[in-house]
Amino acid sequence: MKSYAIVMAGGVGARFWPFGTSRLPKQFLPIADSNDTMLQLTIKRLKDIVPIEQVFIITNQQYIGLVKKQLPKIPKENIIGEPVGRNTAPCIGLASILLRQFEEKAKMFVIPADHLIENVDEFTKVVKAGLKFAAEKDAIVTLGIVPSHPETGYGYIQFIEDAYYRGSNSEVDIFRVKTFAEKPTLDVAKIFLESGDFLWNSGMFIFRADTMLNQMETHLPDLYHALQKIEKALHSSNYQKVLEQVFAEIKGISIDYGIMEKAKNVYVIKADLKWSDLGSWDEVYRLRKKDKNGNAIIGDSFIKDSHNNLIMSPKGFVSVIGADDLIVIDTKDGLLICKRDRTQEVKEVVDYLKRKGLSDYI
Repeated sequence: MKSYAIVMAGGVGARFWPFGTSRLPKQFLPIADSNDTMLQLTIKRLKDIVPIEQVFIITNQQYIGLVKKQLPKIPKENIIGEPVGRNTAPCIGLASILLRQFEEKAKMFVIPADHLIENVDEFTKVVKAGLKFAAEKDAIVTLGIVPSHPETGYGYIQFIEDAYYRGSNSEVDIFRVKTFAEKPTLDVAKIFLESGDFLWNSGMFIFRADTMLNQMETHLPDLYHALQKIEKALHSSNYQKVLEQVFAEIKGISIDYGIMEKAKNVYVIKADLKWSDLGSWDEVYRLRKKDKNGNAIIGDSFIKDSHNNLIMSPKGFVSVIGADDLIVIDTKDGLLICKRDRTQEVKEVVDYLKRKGLSDYI
């Protein structure tokens, strides 16, 4: 029974305007403190889990060329283009029907392309343990991150402390999931942290292809029947036409809401991975190296009497004088200046540009 990695790389990354745009979203950019893009870093950390020919990329059709350019060693037939984004459940369902063509009970590890994981050795260990457990127990396993602070930007997973399994490596504990929680307020996040039985929801999942499709047949029957139409056309000349027709009709839904919150055989591995979903410019600031004044600076700049800023100017020169706690991003597509504690609102800029028909800037 082989293991496969499915990398979800179709997001548009609206929170990283103007550095990230719909033409070049977050996963294709060197957002982390590295010359590699987020997608390239993701593929590198899979090297000790699955061979490269068993890595599949699910992306939007418009990004297939970018994926090929950034990942020349990935077989071209392993790069799958969705006609339109429909959230994570259809993406994972499509991957599942594709992989069960090779093996009915193919073991699958699903990972977003745009997250940061610094503790790669621990990551490798827990994913291998999860693949073994999912294969043996007909289970869906997710990776839960040990929280370091009361974060309001992440979903949470509550686990049952006395319902766990120890593998051959006693350091890996796999708990039964009690419930999933949406992004909380700060007060609620503090309660989660104090309780000790809540983990951050990493958005990474491990399961067998048949397990996931059985759950979709039960909990998302409309999606399951739509996927069957695609599966029947897989080896025919009208596959692309059927794929486009089906994706035009299906409803977008997340795997968390559609499956994880409803299935009974869901488990979580408690993992300390030094993980971040890098969901905002403030998170980028937190992870970047800083000078003695707390400034994280990328590009040419003049900084005076300024503290705790993220300043990025890849193509030009930026000056900041007497300013604290700012995000300053200057690119050919636009200039962003905002307080560090308001970076979640950057997506409103993209929404505004769409409404005004200013697509050249996004």
